[in-house]
Amino acid sequence: MRFLVVDDSSTMRRIVQNTLNNIGYRDVTLAEDGTDAIKKMKVNKFDAIMTDWNMPNMNGLELVVNARKMANYKDIPIIMITTEGGKAQVITALRNGVNNYIVKPFTPKVLMDKLKDII
Repeated sequence: MRFLVVDDSSTMRRIVQNTLNNIGYRDVTLAEDGTDAIKKMKVNKFDAIMTDWNMPNMNGLELVVNARKMANYKDIPIIMITTEGGKAQVITALRNGVNNYIVKPFTPKVLMDKLKDII
């Protein structure tokens, strides 16, 4: 599987990438924000997206909405990984096309469990 990990924090991108690598997923591309992610999505085909919500230029929710409009990405799994843990935020994300939701901080087991739910 090819993953796209989107977060404005280089540390968080590295944590998610390392977690994916440790559970056997080696094909991971990193993006700094939604704008960077869309550019990469136009030239590559990813099987799943993991995105933060709060980012400059294009936030994660805007990324999800835009991804769902693209033929290659209308049905792929998208996991929101964010500090936004309120019920209203979770509902908003799910209504806009997110398949699963992880609140930071998280453990590798949580990420694995969420991946199993959608893959």
